[in-house]
Amino acid sequence: MVSLADYGDYETAWCPGCGNHEILKAMKQALVSLELAPHQVLFVSGIGQAAKAPHYLNANVFNGLHGRSLPVATGAKLCNTELKVIVESGDGCSYGEGGNHFLAAIRRNIDLTLIVHNNQVYGLTKGQASPTSEPGFVTKNQPDGVFSQPFNPVEVAITMNVGFVARGFSGRTEHLSGLIQAAVRHKGFSLVDVLQPCVSFNKVNTFGWYNQRCYVLSEDYDPTDRRAAFLKASEWGDRIPLGILYKNGRPAYEDHFSFIQQGPAATRALNIGKLSKVLDSYR
Repeated sequence: MVSLADYGDYETAWCPGCGNHEILKAMKQALVSLELAPHQVLFVSGIGQAAKAPHYLNANVFNGLHGRSLPVATGAKLCNTELKVIVESGDGCSYGEGGNHFLAAIRRNIDLTLIVHNNQVYGLTKGQASPTSEPGFVTKNQPDGVFSQPFNPVEVAITMNVGFVARGFSGRTEHLSGLIQAAVRHKGFSLVDVLQPCVSFNKVNTFGWYNQRCYVLSEDYDPTDRRAAFLKASEWGDRIPLGILYKNGRPAYEDHFSFIQQGPAATRALNIGKLSKVLDSYR
């Protein structure tokens, strides 16, 4: 039986009050509820404070380049389909440097889960505006405020007919844990955009700011209604909806390939004859 102790308990490098703490707690709770042992999970992360989250878990971990976690996760999943692959990083890493990989993953519908710690600022590099920063947000690099239109990841995901997209808040740990569980269970690409305070560099989008605005979608909300989902995804400001915004039954990318259905490539014996033919073709 899997327990929280299996995933360890480590001292983190995060600031007291950072939303990352509660996201890590929600992740552990989700993994235990899913009865996933550490060896059954692979975490892939990029660079940033959010990307450190898998460092504080006993599990398989690949820590790569800024914005390049999704290509690594894609390769790992296609090679070993028995692994539960979870990508965890921040809004800058996932929507900025990794923006094109984010779009490609939605199009392919790879069976993996992307958890984005969205604090609307670059925390590791000391407070620059991120793709999700609000217009007017003042930083050391943007002393006159942000002029760019903020990137709405859940709106974009629904526009591209993503398989599963949810929005959570680090201040509601139990609810967030449930969203993570649903995302991991979903067959296909799953996005969980998690709103979280950065207590050091974002004095606008604080815990109180989110807490006053966030509300959980009602039980009669239908996440399969794409039109309704788009309207909810566009809702931002005085009211911010939390929950599963949209999901559908698109076939996962790997289901299109017969050789993958034969079992994980990672566990198969190497066919020297076929490999030799491939190598000979380059002579």
